[in-house]
Amino acid sequence: MALLARRARRAVSKAVSLGGSGAGGVELAIPAHFRCPISLDLMRDPVTAPTGITYDRESIEAWLDTGRATCPVTHAPLRHEDLVPNHAIRRVIQDWCVANRSRGVERIPTPKIPVTPVQASELLFDLAAAARRPRDAAPRCAEVVAKIRALARDSERNRRCFASIGTGRVLAAAFDSLASASADAGRVLEDILAALVCMMPLDDEAAATLGSPSSLASLVAIAESGSLAGRMNAVLAIREVVSCDGAFVDLSGKVDEIVDALVKIVKAPICPQATKAAMVATYHLARSDERVAARVAAAGLVPVLVEALVDADKSMSEKALAVLDAVLASEEGRGSARAHALAVPVLVKKMFRVSDLATELAVSAMWRLGRAPRDGGEEDEEVTRCLVEALRVGAFQKLLLLLQVGCRDATKEKATELLKVLNKYKGVGECVDSGDLRGLNKLSA
Repeated sequence: MALLARRARRAVSKAVSLGGSGAGGVELAIPAHFRCPISLDLMRDPVTAPTGITYDRESIEAWLDTGRATCPVTHAPLRHEDLVPNHAIRRVIQDWCVANRSRGVERIPTPKIPVTPVQASELLFDLAAAARRPRDAAPRCAEVVAKIRALARDSERNRRCFASIGTGRVLAAAFDSLASASADAGRVLEDILAALVCMMPLDDEAAATLGSPSSLASLVAIAESGSLAGRMNAVLAIREVVSCDGAFVDLSGKVDEIVDALVKIVKAPICPQATKAAMVATYHLARSDERVAARVAAAGLVPVLVEALVDADKSMSEKALAVLDAVLASEEGRGSARAHALAVPVLVKKMFRVSDLATELAVSAMWRLGRAPRDGGEEDEEVTRCLVEALRVGAFQKLLLLLQVGCRDATKEKATELLKVLNKYKGVGECVDSGDLRGLNKLSA
């Protein structure tokens, strides 16, 4: 290491002498010893592996996070724990930056010392102890949570350290304890949620703890009337709870409140991340029980989803289609979609234009809209109108193409059934381009 430092200092002297200070100086070059072998950029936090190779911490940790547990240069086995900060090289790099400040080089800051498992555990013990004292729990919890959050946000290494020792479970337990014992702990609860988001995805135990009645009541309250950051974090936490296996039984008394809070976020978006999280949570709720799907439809989400699909990107389209398909499992959802002029054209438009998943979800949604009543009666006027409209916007041709290119068995069955039903109405009206939504005026006239 000392040899590397001496070589680096010589490189600094050489680089500075070559650079000069006048206009005629040679263009400044970063010495090779200052570059990370992975990114080839100037190292900001150099660490040395047991093999003797020095890397920038961010680059080598990203390399190891992909599952490649070897040194990129020597291919010798390498773990996160094997990396040692190279303070000598870091100081020489800082000196080089200072020496070339006049040429536009900014000094790299001294990296913070990563948190150790022992230090992280001490903070968790303090948090757990503070949460058990109802009288003065809020101030102490807020202080400890602020430290945890600051350390976790400093670096990915710190975040992994906290997550590996069960910080999510401790934070969830503290949230539940404060939600049960204190009615005026709203700000502290938002702080705990912000720290919890840093630990996501949560394990089943942490998600189950957040699924308690008191925690859910606080999550819903924050999602509806908290700060913007608090509302987003509350929706992310609700998503973790409802997507946890077996958690739905704990939501039986709060489903309506949760649905209302989620629909409110989708209707009046605060940020794309919150909207997508709300859609994922709504999907898990709606597909778990037809009564919940009906409740979502009654909250007025179907028209919002249909209109959002018109210009949505890939990620938003897939999530909106998944929620729509789940909600259409209820009669209320199907009725709301059939009454919307854009529903069928948008579903047909999304086939083959977004992704294979979006195509399958669109077919499933159209299949639900075109199904005959369960009692075996005749198709009502709304169902017939949807089928005719599907023909007019090119659903028949796209379904045939889907069978030709191949799809999953479940989707193939639905497409085949739809084709049989649509065949009865062939010849009714003209076909229009499903991508041209201006044609809706003609269809709905």
